[in-house]
Amino acid sequence: MSESATPVPASPPRAARENVILALACLGQFMVVLDVAIVTVALPAMRRDLHFSATGLQWVVNAYTLTFAGFLLLGGRAADLYGRRRIFIAGLTLFTTASLGCGLAPSAGALVAARAVQGLGAAVLSPATLTILTTTFTEPRARARALGIWSAALASGGATGALFGGILTDYLSWRWIFLVNVPVGVVGLVAARAALVESRATLASRSLDVAGALTITGSLTALVYGVVRTDTEAWGSAATLSALAVAAVLAGAFVLIEARLARAPLVPLGLLRSRALAGANLAMFCVGGSMFAMWYFVSLYLQGVLGESPLEAGLDFLPASIAVIIGAQLSARLVSRLGPRPPLVAATLLCAGGLVWMSQLSATGTYARDILGPLVLVAFGLGLSFPPATYAATAGVAPKDAGLASGLVNTTRQLGGAIGLAALATIAVDRTKDVLAGSAPSAGLVDRALTAGYERAFLVAAAIALAASLLSFVIPATPRARSEAAAPVAES
Repeated sequence: MSESATPVPASPPRAARENVILALACLGQFMVVLDVAIVTVALPAMRRDLHFSATGLQWVVNAYTLTFAGFLLLGGRAADLYGRRRIFIAGLTLFTTASLGCGLAPSAGALVAARAVQGLGAAVLSPATLTILTTTFTEPRARARALGIWSAALASGGATGALFGGILTDYLSWRWIFLVNVPVGVVGLVAARAALVESRATLASRSLDVAGALTITGSLTALVYGVVRTDTEAWGSAATLSALAVAAVLAGAFVLIEARLARAPLVPLGLLRSRALAGANLAMFCVGGSMFAMWYFVSLYLQGVLGESPLEAGLDFLPASIAVIIGAQLSARLVSRLGPRPPLVAATLLCAGGLVWMSQLSATGTYARDILGPLVLVAFGLGLSFPPATYAATAGVAPKDAGLASGLVNTTRQLGGAIGLAALATIAVDRTKDVLAGSAPSAGLVDRALTAGYERAFLVAAAIALAASLLSFVIPATPRARSEAAAPVAES
């Protein structure tokens, strides 16, 4: 694949323009990652104001995650086909407009719908930020510096999301976690129109696999909906079985499209013949399935059982955010010495152990005694898991497919998180109902019932993390990177 770009103008000075482009790319990625984490501590306030059900609340997270993951690979190809500047501006416009819709949402359904559109905007915006950097900074040292700053923006978005969410929710309203995106997005759009130069890839095929993105996103949405429906409907009910049947049909259609019909498939199925790529995706699907729910339940426990404010809960998440960053940095060094499999196995075992520890919650516990230790351990393991999975995925494919393989691992992790959260939220609610059954509700009993639900969810999450550890052995002991392969860049 060759790149063609409009020549860089002599004025304003190149260095100044490149700094603006770097700032724009970092801003876009920061916003995308921030809006995954920032909702965490605001969930109880949203539930009270918009009257979400216990299982319905997870759609605030999953509506964003499903559309983000389902359209992420399509967004990257669209940027290559139609121009990085154009797609960046389109993605930022859609994300900013949807953020306004989230902030003004009058009902639970309206908020979920706006979050889905916001996730679509993120899927368009996020890959454009990376391709803009790699086509703007072509000199190796400059590119390394730019990617390092971009990665820091990515990490800081996840690290500070819960804190920002707590501050805005406590002092203003949960609506401001979305409304704050609007002025930032407008400034970004003005700067993008002034600074970005259009570029696009020269591709053998000009086809865009919209059908593939729609069918996989629809399949996963139907699957999550079917799992969530089991809160009120039996597994054998017509409503549940219908949703699961739709999910199966759409999944089959996706495979057919990718294998036979798409000119430029989102996921060339031949890539999955690589053991390293297949193993990395299977492991990260389970990592997502166990990890996404942890942040969700810890936030509900801190505020709903321990009675903390959103700001206090946001501050409580900071040690975990730091642990993720430390784990990722350490793991990157271990991978170069040991290969990807040992660090990934160790990472997932740490996550499983931390989740088992976290399942020992008490309805009369404290943050320091019940949450801090296991939260930091799980977060450290999560950080350890990112570099080896990305390395394994990209080591077993040709250099031209390294970007696709890295994006696929990210997509798989997000999708695993959405399905895992739906299943674990349903499991937690079922356990809570069992504890409350036949008893007159009281404050103490409700706290014990909620805690019992979270304990059950953490135990199941630990089993999923253990499955990730076992699936890591699908990866060859020392997968050999193809020559000329670029160093992978992990995305959140």
